[in-house]
Amino acid sequence: MKNQGRHGDFEQAMLPHLDAAYNLARWLVRDPSTAEDVVQDAYERAWKYFAAFRGGSGRAWLLQIVRNAAYSTLKAQRQRMEVSLSGGMRAADEDGVDMDIPDSSPGPEVTLAQRQDLAALNVALDELPVAWRECLILREVEALSYKEMARIMDVPIGTVMSRLSRARHALQREDHQGLVPKNGKSIAPERGFTDARQ
Repeated sequence: MKNQGRHGDFEQAMLPHLDAAYNLARWLVRDPSTAEDVVQDAYERAWKYFAAFRGGSGRAWLLQIVRNAAYSTLKAQRQRMEVSLSGGMRAADEDGVDMDIPDSSPGPEVTLAQRQDLAALNVALDELPVAWRECLILREVEALSYKEMARIMDVPIGTVMSRLSRARHALQREDHQGLVPKNGKSIAPERGFTDARQ
């Protein structure tokens, strides 16, 4: 009965942050399949050490575990010298069903422009060091405070601010001009950007 209460508490505190956990893992490891493994590992670790959770921001606590799991995965990949070949492949999941339903989505020109912007942003983010990319994702996509970010990354707030500033400036270089506003406020052009699985 006590374990059942613990299970309910864990679900209530941690499951609402599943998307944030996946987003962070996806941006750190840069592979959807590996990111799913990282999130699964992080949730297993969170469950194992949930008794040590003292309340507060469950999201920050979980994202710290996700971050550690992602870095462990990256380190193991470097040691094995593996190259992911699945990054550019996508399975076609079409049934071939043709229906005459009016399409309310934006036109092809708008969709293409949005995809090109997101692709350019993705390339620009890939070029950043992992620590800088991590700062951008935690701040701009997950909207965490500097204090929460410092706790997750286990660095002083000044280091968080420095990395974030450097990452924003790197994205504003001439070759990436226009991806980030001159005030450096946001890297996400649309709300849909926050889900890295799209």
